[in-house]
Amino acid sequence: MDEAYLAQPPQPDLYMQSTAPAPAVLAPKIVWLLTAAGFFSFFIFGFVDNLKGATLSTLLVDLDFSYAQGGSILFGAYLGFFIATLAAGVLADSVGSRKILILAGGLISVGVLAFAGASTFWLLFGAMVVVGLGMGCIEVSGNGLIIQLHPLNRGRYLNLLTTFHGIGALLVPLYAGWLLNGGVSWRQVFQFSLPLAVLLTAVFVLTPVPAKIAATPAEASGFDWQAIGKLGFTRQMIWFYTAIAFYVGAELGIGAWIVEFLQRSKGFSLTGATGFLSLFFGMIMVGRIVGSLVVERLGYLHSVLGAAGAGLICVLIGIFGPPSLVIFVPICGLFFSIIFPTITAVVSEVNPAKTNTILGMLFAAGGAGGALGPWAIGVVSNSLGIQLGFALVAVYCLLVIGATGMVQRTFRK
Repeated sequence: MDEAYLAQPPQPDLYMQSTAPAPAVLAPKIVWLLTAAGFFSFFIFGFVDNLKGATLSTLLVDLDFSYAQGGSILFGAYLGFFIATLAAGVLADSVGSRKILILAGGLISVGVLAFAGASTFWLLFGAMVVVGLGMGCIEVSGNGLIIQLHPLNRGRYLNLLTTFHGIGALLVPLYAGWLLNGGVSWRQVFQFSLPLAVLLTAVFVLTPVPAKIAATPAEASGFDWQAIGKLGFTRQMIWFYTAIAFYVGAELGIGAWIVEFLQRSKGFSLTGATGFLSLFFGMIMVGRIVGSLVVERLGYLHSVLGAAGAGLICVLIGIFGPPSLVIFVPICGLFFSIIFPTITAVVSEVNPAKTNTILGMLFAAGGAGGALGPWAIGVVSNSLGIQLGFALVAVYCLLVIGATGMVQRTFRK
């Protein structure tokens, strides 16, 4: 933490509740139009993000690709996402979130269209990188837009924002499964989703954005390495990066390995195991709706600590308890749900300058955790068995609790 920040008076209430200054007065109609547009962007994010997985098996059969090639194509999306989370934050601070969301719609449109028409590995990989770039732009600028519109209740609205990602993710298996079971090609499944991405661009082109929420001259002054170094690499921010990386590792670790764990360790059928996977994501969506009502009252960091602690207990019961209690694994999603958006809310409050750039760095840390967390579970499972490998999720929860506790200590100094 830099000396200028340490010289400020203590801020004990910051980890209790939102302390942002009163927002500039905007016409309610404009606020809700832009809020709805932001929610729609995250719906598309969740829809497109999960479309690739829902069609992968059909694509592999159609093109005679191996699992390794399929996994590499999916990696293209994560690569694009990681690059975009770093670049989009800088650009959004310069030109405003609205223009980056317009760009996101264009990137996803181009990527989806190219992916649907490609047949070679490298063209599919490249198209998925472009899709990932669009999704990364939505992650950064969608959050940034909601923070600008609702600075006094950002925790509530960021939880609602991510709820729409969950709605999109839940609809994809129904949409893709219905079309694929009806004999429709995976290419057409992508093509039929193209209007959503085009609509995203149109929504933000047509929605007026007042100057009050556009990029300020200070933000638009360019990329200041010295300022970003002071703001983005403080001791406090390092702990934030640690917390969100291990949280994303835990969430995606469950998403990637719960089916295998339930089948191998608890004797579930494939249908039952995939049903529990759907229940996990359903719990996340419900939890974010409920969380939007309570995080402002409980306080941001207190909410994160409580959620991580409750999630840890659920994971331990589900993994090491009898098969009748394994339902606690998907139930943990109810508590996991608020961690990511609530950490985002805290980081945006303590970094009022260059907010989008800092959020981009935060989301990049989350992306790294999402890549390494499930990978580590696989490595440990190969050596010690799926039960102990899957138990790394509990370790990740402990590390989230520890990192969040260290963040609290920085506010008390």
